Amino acid sequence: MKKENQTFEIAPARRLETVSEYYFSRKLKEVAQMNAQGKDVISLGVGSPDMPPSKAAIDTLCQAARDPDGHGYQLHTGIPELLQGFARWYKTWYHADLDPRHEILPLIGSKEGILHVTLAFVNPGEQVLVPNPGYPTYTSLSKLLGADVVYYNLKEENHWQPDFDELEQMDLSRVKLMWTNYPNMPTGANATPALYERLVAFARRKGIIVVNDNPYSFILNDTPLSILAVPGAKECCIELNSMSKAHNMPGWRLGMVATNARFIGYILKVMSNIESGIFRAMQLAAATALQANASWYEGNNRNYRGRRQLAGEIMHALGCTYDENQVGMFLWGRIPDSCPDVEQLADRVLYNARVFITPGFIFGSNGSRYIRISLCCKDDKLAEALDRIKQMQQAATPQP
Repeated sequence: MKKENQTFEIAPARRLETVSEYYFSRKLKEVAQMNAQGKDVISLGVGSPDMPPSKAAIDTLCQAARDPDGHGYQLHTGIPELLQGFARWYKTWYHADLDPRHEILPLIGSKEGILHVTLAFVNPGEQVLVPNPGYPTYTSLSKLLGADVVYYNLKEENHWQPDFDELEQMDLSRVKLMWTNYPNMPTGANATPALYERLVAFARRKGIIVVNDNPYSFILNDTPLSILAVPGAKECCIELNSMSKAHNMPGWRLGMVATNARFIGYILKVMSNIESGIFRAMQLAAATALQANASWYEGNNRNYRGRRQLAGEIMHALGCTYDENQVGMFLWGRIPDSCPDVEQLADRVLYNARVFITPGFIFGSNGSRYIRISLCCKDDKLAEALDRIKQMQQAATPQP
C-alpha cells in the first residue's frame, strides 16, 4: 500500500513570535555563500578574538586532558583552583573582594549567564531595563522568557552613559533587572568609578538588581573596573565576566558570575537544571590563564592598537567620525550626514568592497546612524579591507 506524502504541521511555541533570527546568524550565512562563490569577503563584524590563549593555558589543557580520571561530570559550582583563580584575578585587577566558595559561579559563557540570571529573577510580565544601543541578547532572551523590555537611552552627547534624570521620571515599579555593559559594546564607552557608584545607589533606592556585563575591560583599557569594587555593590548588583575576550578563549565557552551568596544560590538552582558542569581540564586551563601578568595583556593590546589604527582609517575612508577615547575590541563610528541609511551603507560595503561591517541599528534605534568595526582581524586583512573600500569610494566619485 502506497503511503501518501503528508505535511506534518506543528506550530512552534508562541515565544518565537517575539524574536527573529540573530542578525549575525543570518548575515554570516550570506557571507559564507559569497565566500563559496569565490568572493573572499573580509569579515569585520563579529568580536571573536583571532589570537591564541597563553601557551601555559594550552599546556595545562593538554596535560589535564590526558588524566584518565578527569573526564567525568563536574560539580556545577566549579573546582577550587578555578574559583580561587577568579577571586585572585578580581582582587589583583579590579580591587574587588570575592569569596571564592560562595560569591562566584563558573558559567559555560557569559552569554549563557544572561539566560540563567533572567530565569532566576524575572517572572513573565515583569520588566527589565535594557540599554539602547546595547547587546541584542539582552532583548531577545528577555522576550523569549516572557519579560517586558523597557529601553533606556545611551546617547553620544551623554558619553553613552545612562541619563539618570530620565530614569528617575520613568515608572520602574515592575522593573526587576537593569542591564549595563561597560566597557560598552557597541560604543566603546568606558565606565568610571563615579558611574558605578551612582548605579549602585540607584539600584538600592529603586529596589532593582543591576547586572553589569564586563567582558571587555582588558582590551585597550589601562584601568579595568568592576562594579563589585563599590562598597555594598554585591548586595544589589551582579557581574558577568568571561575568558573569551581578555584571554582569547571565545570557543572555550567559559565565564563567571559574581554576586552575593544568596543570589548565587538562586542562579545555581537554575543552572544546575540546565547544564552539567564544565570539563575539568578546561577549568584548570582557565585557572592558569587567569594568572597572566601585565605583559600578557599588553601583548594583546599591542596587536589591537595597530588594528585600531587601521580601523580608524577605514572609518575615515567611509566619511565616518569616532571618539578617540573608545576602549574594547570594536570601533564605533558615526556615518556622514550625506548617507541616508546605515544598512544601505553596510550592504554597499559588503557587495561592492566585499567587506562585512556591522550596521549599528541592530543594537537599537540609538545606533541607527553608526557602524561598528571589529578589531578581531589580522593587520594584513584590515589593510586589504581599507584598500578595497578606498577603491570602492574612488569608483563612486564622479570624475571631472
